[in-house]
Amino acid sequence: MFNAVSALDHRTFAGDVTIREDGLRGMISLRGDMSLAKLKSVCTSLTGVAFPAQGQANSDGAQGLAWMSPDEVLVMVAHDAVDDALAKIAKALKGQHHLAVNVSDARAVLIVEGPYVRDVIAKLAPVDLHPDAFGPGSFRRSRLGQVAAAFWMRDDQSVAVICFRSVADYAFDLLKAAAQGGPVGHFPDS
Repeated sequence: MFNAVSALDHRTFAGDVTIREDGLRGMISLRGDMSLAKLKSVCTSLTGVAFPAQGQANSDGAQGLAWMSPDEVLVMVAHDAVDDALAKIAKALKGQHHLAVNVSDARAVLIVEGPYVRDVIAKLAPVDLHPDAFGPGSFRRSRLGQVAAAFWMRDDQSVAVICFRSVADYAFDLLKAAAQGGPVGHFPDS
């Protein structure tokens, strides 16, 4: 029998900023017409969070929705709930042009927490992370160093990072190195 394991087995680094692998997360890439009421309704019913605006993510624990592009939303559910969620999406969107794909086992989720979280991410990603430009709920697809990543502010001192599972070890080590370098002093304490 298959025994699912996370990419980094809950690896953690604790310093001024804590970095931890968040374990298994169910993730569905859903493409379609984001203006459809049926699509929004099934997404919100599966996750219990509001449908995100452009450049936003809404999450509550492992449940969430992230705006990926004008025709794509990332649906996050419990890892063991993905098959049921896919069936509900297929039923709700029957007859509507859409594509729903389980990407759970191809991705890893890293959580970065602490007073210097903005500094850590800013060292690695070409994104304006000033609190006026990137606040709680803000979401970006970008890169960390040389790898593709997406991330969002969960709150003023917490960022969730999604990357490909194949580069999770590199992304973790990159975040850890950025955290050990200390704050750059660019962002005010939140």
